[in-house]
Amino acid sequence: MKAIWNSQVVAESDDTVVVEGNHYFPRAAIDDGLLTASETTTFCPWKGTAHYYHLSVAGETNPDAVWYYPDPKPAAAEIEGRVAFWHGVEVTA
Repeated sequence: MKAIWNSQVVAESDDTVVVEGNHYFPRAAIDDGLLTASETTTFCPWKGTAHYYHLSVAGETNPDAVWYYPDPKPAAAEIEGRVAFWHGVEVTA
């Protein structure tokens, strides 16, 4: 799987976990240099509290385009240490 934004592959892995239609990539699949921490959080009753990163590629920033669960609830343990994408980031095989 590949995650592409602003014409650049930002993550690539054969090891994704699909939850609710979203591919969760291993955290190591994305370069830290593309990410900036966000203060945004959201809550899911069965996964826990999601935290976000802004994604920056080629001088452009996509706010809160990457999310992760630093301490997922037991039902979502398989996504610990993984990130997912939205806000126009294309995830494709």
